[in-house]
Amino acid sequence: MQALETSRLLTEEYAVKVLVATMGPPKSATQLSEKLGIPIAACYRRIRALEQAGLLICVEKGLTQRGKREALYKAQIRTGQIMLEKNKVRVKLDMIDGRTENYNYDVDTSVFVDKPLRPGRYGDPSY
Repeated sequence: MQALETSRLLTEEYAVKVLVATMGPPKSATQLSEKLGIPIAACYRRIRALEQAGLLICVEKGLTQRGKREALYKAQIRTGQIMLEKNKVRVKLDMIDGRTENYNYDVDTSVFVDKPLRPGRYGDPSY
């Protein structure tokens, strides 16, 4: 998993709602959809993306009262941070199993070196 992909997931509204809601007792996609106001198809897409990223797992599969199969999901992340620094994006995840995962993405800013600023508003040092 890369820093940009992880930071995208951690800032996407539905994914964050799913992660936060599953930090406690496990929840089904139906529960998440109904309680969080997420369309069921979008909920399953976020669950799939979060599972692929290792941030969410299926902890149990069972039957509903109507006899339909249902999976229960639990977040694998205890806390998460996204840090923006000069030339870097850093993501730090503290997982529930005690591991800490760090992801870094270097931004190539060399494309801006040796290019003079245009005269005017932002090129003016007194601005």
